[in-house]
Amino acid sequence: MQKTVLSFGETLWDLLPSGPALGGAPFNFAYRIHSLGDRCVVATRLGRDEYGRKALAQIASLGMDLTHLQEDGRHPSGTVKVTLDDRGNPVFSIVPQVAYDYIEVTDELLELAAATDCFCFGTLAQRAPTSRLSLYRLLEVAGMSVKFLDINLRKDCFFKETITESLKKANILKMNLQEAHYLAELFEISLSSLTDFCAEMMEEWSLSCCLVTLGEHGALAASADGNNVYVPGYEIRVVDTCGSGDAFSAGFIHEYLRGESLADCCQLANALGTMVAMLRGATRPVSIEEVRHFLKAKRRRFHEPSLKPFEVG
Repeated sequence: MQKTVLSFGETLWDLLPSGPALGGAPFNFAYRIHSLGDRCVVATRLGRDEYGRKALAQIASLGMDLTHLQEDGRHPSGTVKVTLDDRGNPVFSIVPQVAYDYIEVTDELLELAAATDCFCFGTLAQRAPTSRLSLYRLLEVAGMSVKFLDINLRKDCFFKETITESLKKANILKMNLQEAHYLAELFEISLSSLTDFCAEMMEEWSLSCCLVTLGEHGALAASADGNNVYVPGYEIRVVDTCGSGDAFSAGFIHEYLRGESLADCCQLANALGTMVAMLRGATRPVSIEEVRHFLKAKRRRFHEPSLKPFEVG
């Protein structure tokens, strides 16, 4: 049965060395959810400029829902200067005062938020007061939907207050290992054991689930009922990690909304994220059938020894 997912926040252009590519975590996530067969609406805002026109055309060509895509005549479309390090990981320089900083609440968005199965949000779109207050208003009416926080801590684009408020409103927290280290220091929680850290975060913030992506070493998923699942990484040739974490999030939510086990959710998420890292660009198509085939194939894995007791797949 098709699920409805609302993804709130930035749609922007990653200005890569190879040329501009449409991205932004909420948009990338929405595209992946759409490609898996669910309905995902991205609540975002673009400028009435050349980048905005190109974004609209590309989003339409991907077959995505444009209903709640706002246009802004005063502020430019979002852009990010992106360079890749020697491991293919992106380094971001994010332009402030752009259209997605001014997302407005509409009656139609309120109606959608009240009916959605999952509401995905992060911290970047909270750097400016207009979008931050709009997000909080929509979360208020989102009722029993799963609140998925992909925390996405970007330099100079988050504050302790927005992190704290986001954690209060979330059901599921997803972060990478670098972000886990930051949160551990911020909230004075030991990271000597990653599973204990997740357990303490879930207890402190009343979360139902905590996800930590570990790059080439896979991912850890922990639930509030004490279940811990570790999925090892795959030995692959990394082409471009832009959108890989967003694909992980989409794969996890796709399975989670269908009541699949924590292990199944994490395995599909890890496989999808890996496959996207093998492609150039964040919106290259990957079908659910291709992901299932990838999971069945025998591949060399990268293991994190400290998480061996929780390993599946």
